[in-house]
Amino acid sequence: MALEWVVLGYAAGAEAIMLLLLTLPGLNPLRKGLITITRNLLKPFLSIVPFCLFLLMDIYWKYETQPTCESESCSPSENLRHQKSIMKSQRNALLIASALIFYWLLYAVTGLVVKIDLLNKRVEKLKAQD
Repeated sequence: MALEWVVLGYAAGAEAIMLLLLTLPGLNPLRKGLITITRNLLKPFLSIVPFCLFLLMDIYWKYETQPTCESESCSPSENLRHQKSIMKSQRNALLIASALIFYWLLYAVTGLVVKIDLLNKRVEKLKAQD
């Protein structure tokens, strides 16, 4: 299961980097290429949504089936392992949330940047007509 989390982490990182590059001021010469690349990658990155839902169900299943260690009969090592398992589940849930939020932000920002470019072209066209 570790490979799935690595893939999700890299996907979330790639989304964050693309989002950062699209929103940084001063990259106007590169913006057209960045928009094209981002728009082409939005459809493959959509597969993150069902992947995240699958991983979220995996976390839920592990949480529901794990043995509880609340009694005093647990050894310190079992208690520590139980706490580590809970921490990993929380970390992975945070990774899932960040990947989904970054995808949604990337989709919204890309749409807005495309609209802004279209409006700038219309303004230049209207200025050229006057």
